[in-house]
This record gives sequence, structure tokens and C-alpha cells, in this order.
Amino acid sequence: MGGVLLTPHSSPLTRHLGLVEYQPTFDAMQDFTAQRGPATPDEIWLLQHPPVYTLGLAGKPEHLLRSSDIPVVKIDRGGQITYHGPGQVVAYILLDLKRHGIGVKELVRRMEQAVIDLLATHGVAAERRDKAPGVYVNEAKIAALGLRIRNNCSYHGLCLNVDMDLSPYANINPCGYPGLEVTQTCDQGVSADADTLADALARHLQQQLGYTQPLI
Repeated sequence: MGGVLLTPHSSPLTRHLGLVEYQPTFDAMQDFTAQRGPATPDEIWLLQHPPVYTLGLAGKPEHLLRSSDIPVVKIDRGGQITYHGPGQVVAYILLDLKRHGIGVKELVRRMEQAVIDLLATHGVAAERRDKAPGVYVNEAKIAALGLRIRNNCSYHGLCLNVDMDLSPYANINPCGYPGLEVTQTCDQGVSADADTLADALARHLQQQLGYTQPLI
């Protein structure tokens, strides 16, 4: 990346990774964050995962209500247990917080707002909740968030349910909340597919994070 002049408003490199296994993607996020320096461009990774449950650092095993053939991966983000599967848009936010002058709470707020704004363009009213990160539609969770900060840099990110099999959520207390309902965009009258919504989500994230200049 020699010769690239970075400013707080340089757009991130957006990578479309397709359907990728969880563990190697998790390893790649850790490696990227460990190796980045002050001049490393921020990145947004857009992807989907095969079926997997992920359990955060403080995650309690009892929130996995019953076993299944879906693997459980213990990871280093905050939060409890959640589910990823095909038909869910995942956006990993690899961001230098110091460069942007924001903390983790503000980053979470902006990530939530990006989803809220995206859904609003499709006529869906969504909201955030105090002390329960994520985005909700009529009390049902449509997007989950989880982050890890290392040396002022973030990884992990958010997932937006689009058009997926929701039945695996019945095996867990989603995000550690017993009885929490989950929903997805296709059940809220949104016809756009996962790829279209992934691109739109990236644009809304860039707007929320103050990016104005393309980075080539």
C-alpha cells in the first residue's frame, strides 16, 4: 500500500468474500488486525457463513439449549451466543478507531444506525435498544452486533438476517436472551436479495463512519 495517502475520510477497501467457513475467516481477521499499522487502510468484509454458532468471550454454555450437528466456535468478541448461516449478510468492520477519533460505544451506535437507515429505505421501521446491542423490528431482532478491540482497532462486526433458515435459533437463547424472537428482511416485505443488501449496507456503514473519498 506504499504511496497511498490515508485520511480519516478515505473509504475502506470493501471485500466481497462470498460463502466462507467461519474459522479461517476469524483467523484472517485476527491476523489482519495484528499486522496492521498506522497507514493500513480500513476494510469492510462482506460475506456469508455456512451454519455455525459462535460463542463470545463471556458466553455462557447454557445459552446453547440443545446440541445439533451445527458446530459451536468459541471466539474473542463480546456478547453471548449467536447463529450464522446462508442467507445472512455478515459485515466485518476492520477499523482504526484512533484514526476516526471514536470509541467502541460510538462505533456500535453508528453500526446500528447504518442498519436502521438501510431498513428505512425499504419502508421497515427499526430501532436499537439500551443495553442490548443490535437492531430490532417489532421486538424481534433482525441484526446482531459483536466486536473485539485490539490496539484501538476493531474486528468482528454485524450480521443482518435476510433470507435464511431461522430454525437453528430455536437451539439457543439468541445473544443470551431467553425467548428473544428473531426476524429477517424477507419476512418484513423486503424483496432485495442478500448481495444487494450487502452492497447497500456497506454504503450506509461508510456514510456513518464519515467516509467521503474513494480509496483505489
